[in-house]
Amino acid sequence: MTRLGAVITEAIVQHYGRDELFRRLANPFWFQSFGAVIGMDWHSSGITTSVLGALKRGLTPLSGELGIHVCGGRGAQSRKTPGELLDIGDRVGIDGASLAMKSRLIAKVDSAAVQDGFDLYLHGFIVADDGKWVVIQQGMNDERRQARRYHWLSEGLTSFLDSPHAAIEGREQGEIVNLADRRAERSRNGQLDLLASLGPDKIIREFSVLEGQVPVISKQEAQPMLPYLIMPAHHAVRQEDVNMRRLHGNLAAAADRGPVDFEELLLTPGVGARTVKALAMVAEVVHGAPCRFSDPARFSLAHGGKDRHPFPVPLKVYDETINVMKSAVRKGRLGRDEELSALKRLDDQSRVLERYVTGPDLKEIVAGEFDRSFSYGGRSVFGWEPPAVSEDDSAQGDLRSSKS
Repeated sequence: MTRLGAVITEAIVQHYGRDELFRRLANPFWFQSFGAVIGMDWHSSGITTSVLGALKRGLTPLSGELGIHVCGGRGAQSRKTPGELLDIGDRVGIDGASLAMKSRLIAKVDSAAVQDGFDLYLHGFIVADDGKWVVIQQGMNDERRQARRYHWLSEGLTSFLDSPHAAIEGREQGEIVNLADRRAERSRNGQLDLLASLGPDKIIREFSVLEGQVPVISKQEAQPMLPYLIMPAHHAVRQEDVNMRRLHGNLAAAADRGPVDFEELLLTPGVGARTVKALAMVAEVVHGAPCRFSDPARFSLAHGGKDRHPFPVPLKVYDETINVMKSAVRKGRLGRDEELSALKRLDDQSRVLERYVTGPDLKEIVAGEFDRSFSYGGRSVFGWEPPAVSEDDSAQGDLRSSKS
């Protein structure tokens, strides 16, 4: 995940620049799809920890070249973020103290100003050499065993208390107090006035009188809608989780463009053709527009998931994907973009073919991947995937058992 996540990031920066990478990281649909295509459980809250951890390990050696620095992490690592930002500021000449203050303020907003029942445990701060940044935080509700992710983006941010989030991912539930909402400005000002004029004891007495009254908010004051991603509780990838039209377009493009653009790759016995299918989804993560990521589950069909959903990770395919992407990015640095262009054509072809192409249903696709998983070096947290048992072998096994 470290290797593939880093090389996909490099490809995006080469094609579209750092600002576009940050915009994508701030989009919860793209972030979830990115995590799925590199092999993390597509529906899991752990995707946030895994993606940020993989990017921190993978991009740190490339920070001088890309000008991107990944700070923070989970638990105790999150509390080291201000110090990491100060160090980066000293090295590259940006205001590390200001960035450290923003890191603390963002954490305070999502832990105190936004009171939604989720306790922060992860804080990832990604900053560029020009001082632009994206922040991804996650909180956990232990009672419900659910997580909520908060995305921040420096681009276009005018206030840390005026609807500052780029997105908040998670199911709306319970009573939420959001003092970072633009509609809460009067409430924030009123709280300061009350604290100065009444003091804590009188505030409590006054509150008992006001309790139960619902404030009236005009439509003009309403907060604009953010990208709204809700992940299901089930582990399995179901047909309703996947845009089958787009999936069939990915698979058809791999069959159509693969032999033309990846001739040398397809000479690798038993791996090449399957790798092109994975590359079709990797190409979309690199080149796809925001509207293409409404079904993050689809991207788990590229390399499976570590929990065997939708199938064990085919390590031979995974490694081949990394090799192809590394080769494309390496040549792209030298001004030879034929392989990166081939990936772009693969993505373009997917969009053309999905308009009319059809194919097998999801169960059939997943069953085929399970059957072939052993030959591709299938592995999950449960270990190596055993070879599939054919009906003939199964019948012979039943016969041997009955004889014994």
